[in-house]
Amino acid sequence: MRRGPEVLSDYKTALRGRRLRCAAILSCALVSVAFWRLTQGEWSIPPSKVLALLSPFSGEAELSTPEAVVVRSVRLPRLLSALGAGGLLSVAGVVLQGLLFNPLAEPYTLGIAAGAAFGGALGFAAHVSWVTPWAFAGALVALWAVQVIAWRSGGGRAYLVLAGIVVNAFLSAGVTFLKAIADDRLGAIVLWLMGSFSGASPGASLGVWAAVLLSVPPAWFWGRQLDAVSLGEDRGSMLGVDERRLRVILLCLVSLGTAVTVGSFGIIGFVGLVVPHLLRPFIGPLHRPLLLFAFGTGGCLTALADGAAQNLGELPVGVVTALVGGPFFCRLLLRRGREN
Repeated sequence: MRRGPEVLSDYKTALRGRRLRCAAILSCALVSVAFWRLTQGEWSIPPSKVLALLSPFSGEAELSTPEAVVVRSVRLPRLLSALGAGGLLSVAGVVLQGLLFNPLAEPYTLGIAAGAAFGGALGFAAHVSWVTPWAFAGALVALWAVQVIAWRSGGGRAYLVLAGIVVNAFLSAGVTFLKAIADDRLGAIVLWLMGSFSGASPGASLGVWAAVLLSVPPAWFWGRQLDAVSLGEDRGSMLGVDERRLRVILLCLVSLGTAVTVGSFGIIGFVGLVVPHLLRPFIGPLHRPLLLFAFGTGGCLTALADGAAQNLGELPVGVVTALVGGPFFCRLLLRRGREN
């Protein structure tokens, strides 16, 4: 009969092999999606031409061609925006599910995205030029409201999603009210709320990747403490983790990433819910590798959804993610109900 250490060693070896295979598959998928998004569209451009246009050694004459404008000023910012936004939302889902010990937690189901949308809509109504700070404030207020409702109801973490539904409904009504009184800003608010990368600019893509640098490395740094917290109620404290401090820091980082995504491109739901559950059977429960794989997978899937939305007549990408994520959410909810 095999001993415990031998079984554990075999498990670690098998897990390491699965991660290597997943890393290879994800790398190939990212490269393929990037080439697809940069070469295909209303105007097909050969891959060799795209590589030449993206080269830092391209001449001034080559960079002034129409193909260069399409690739460098339209398609590349859109691709980078989709990759960064999808990665941020997926990392947010991993952090929230581990931190709050709830498999249904993600920015959309917890009302954080709705809070960011409400704050951004207030910014639009106030005619501000940069709505992201307003969206960040709205996300923090929504997160605070969800936690207060869940804890005051006596259900604790188990009631977080229900509290998120309540906050979502309230804030959605607030957004509808703002749209009703927006007058000349109504069209901009409606188009923004649908969730789309069609108007992604180089500045927007830089903003998203700045949020990536501000939120993803710290989340990875605290990954081991997140492992301890995710074991259950007060388990992290027993292992020497300051749960209150960790919760405040990570929730602020999640709110920042969500606010930047929503403030720039609107609501893109269910990415943070689907990706962590797809990866855990292959990557394992440890948060450091899970965060890295979630970032790449979320970006890849969001870029794919954006490509599908564009090919279907420039639909909002939020519609595509909702069509996929809605049934997935129902499946998780039903499975959790059977387990309870």
